[in-house]
Amino acid sequence: MKRIFLIGYMGSGKTTLGKILSGRLRLEFIDLDNYIENRYHKTIRSIFEEKGEEGFRVIEKNMLHEVGEFDNVLIATGGGTPCFFDNMEYMNRQGAAVYLKTLPEILHRRLKVAKSKRPLLKDKDDEELMTFICENLSRRSPMYEKAGFVFDADKLDTYEELEQSADLLCALLSPYLSED
Repeated sequence: MKRIFLIGYMGSGKTTLGKILSGRLRLEFIDLDNYIENRYHKTIRSIFEEKGEEGFRVIEKNMLHEVGEFDNVLIATGGGTPCFFDNMEYMNRQGAAVYLKTLPEILHRRLKVAKSKRPLLKDKDDEELMTFICENLSRRSPMYEKAGFVFDADKLDTYEELEQSADLLCALLSPYLSED
């Protein structure tokens, strides 16, 4: 019974690296945001609009607790998931939480090209985007740092870097993976 939770800021590579890693480890991959959208038959954006952030965070916590009971899974959480309720403590109790730590400059470069897909970012110019990332990362980092594992996720831009990062992450997680 293995459970790995990937946490980190948006653009840190949770979904991209998570898919590769789950294949290597033969674990089911679950993107928590996609799981919520499939369960509620609504986009995250529409849930936010209908219920507000507080309502969304309650749903997110409930769905985290649901998938956190599954066996042999790798779960890519939303960027804010660890920062609400007891979510960070829950993930550390249920399995291995891995913080994909990424420099603000790297996040800015990655998110700049994906702004249109992210409602919170779409209207921000480059300077506003960098300020937004730095302020949010500053607030969230103390929660992220509570993860049992911290992994440098700055180098995920090419297929080779992704493969190398998956190898390094497997090595980092080997003590957890060899338990039982």
